[in-house]
Amino acid sequence: MSGELAGRAYARVYQVSGKRALHTFLTDAVEASGGKVLFASPHTKAPVYLGIQAEGDERIGLLCYPFRCTTKPIKGRAEDERRMQVRYGGEETWDGDHRLGIDVAGVDTTLVVGIDLQLGVLVGLDPVLYDPLPMGISVEYKQDDIGAAAKDGWTVWERESRPGRRRGEARSELGIETLVAFRPERLLDFARFERYATSLGLDPPLRFKTAEEVAAAPVPGGTLHKLEEHFDLSSREILDLITRRHRLEIAVRGGVAEHHLQAHLERASDVRRVSQIDQDGQPDFGVTLASGRRVTVECKNVSPVRRADGTIKVEVQKTRASKGDPQSRFYRRDQFDAVAACLWPVTGSWEYRFKATVDLEPHKDFPGRVAAIQLVDGSWFDTISDTLA
Repeated sequence: MSGELAGRAYARVYQVSGKRALHTFLTDAVEASGGKVLFASPHTKAPVYLGIQAEGDERIGLLCYPFRCTTKPIKGRAEDERRMQVRYGGEETWDGDHRLGIDVAGVDTTLVVGIDLQLGVLVGLDPVLYDPLPMGISVEYKQDDIGAAAKDGWTVWERESRPGRRRGEARSELGIETLVAFRPERLLDFARFERYATSLGLDPPLRFKTAEEVAAAPVPGGTLHKLEEHFDLSSREILDLITRRHRLEIAVRGGVAEHHLQAHLERASDVRRVSQIDQDGQPDFGVTLASGRRVTVECKNVSPVRRADGTIKVEVQKTRASKGDPQSRFYRRDQFDAVAACLWPVTGSWEYRFKATVDLEPHKDFPGRVAAIQLVDGSWFDTISDTLA
């Protein structure tokens, strides 16, 4: 590029070879998802810029960083592992700045995607977490993850983000990242999702939740969420409102903790079924154990501040008491079977410890009620079945 105007020459361009199949896959995916390719940069350069006309004359500009997904076995690694190889050019070119091209005007949307030509599926990474591009690495995931997208069209999962030999800290502060795999006919859905997620800087949990919603409801052109229309507010205004109102933020944190708890329980080998109970005055979840026993679970976030001796504490009480009945703020021992303490406020990881309600510390003034503050110590368990054994 010979120059720039208003920041429009914003992407480093790589000369590449052997990318024709990926380039063709992308342009075919535009057509499969209901769009028309108005412009496509050549297959000999990366990233690939696509100018798209969608239904209703919606115009979409995509700056795509495509990478090849492979199944080549690696000694000592799981047989069902697949991976995306992040690389352009030879190793001698990998030093230096590999910042992603991000449109300062917010008109174009940047995608970082792996393309599995064998399965006919794309895997979308979070551009915020992969800027700058970590040249030479592989992003691993399981066959089941991408296989679900080949079968159902769209799937979402979390991947742990750990420090590595070349990176001294996790890519995400929470130690997780969200990946989305999808078939070509949902490329424009993913593009609209990414436009929304990037503009708001969604963290991995919110990115996960939003991608799940998109899985169930294809994204209409240019809009993503019915709450924007319902409240007559933009998405950013809604999130800013939550940030400014302490109680709203606490409520959202509680909802996110419940979301991850449900996923945690659904993955557990000792759990057969999980159902959310969205009713006032009721526990958060009904859980059927592998033994067939059905129990109820209440989810609580631990305090981000430890005690002086380092012990984690969790508040197990309601927001407020009924008028004239101070003990009603404290839970009865028969209101649910177990408490799940979410450790994210302390550890930054979506991990949980469980304790049976009958074993919680009693309230010193109200018999039959549990104390408001409980210590998450060695008496708590990693699994719900061990807790209730």
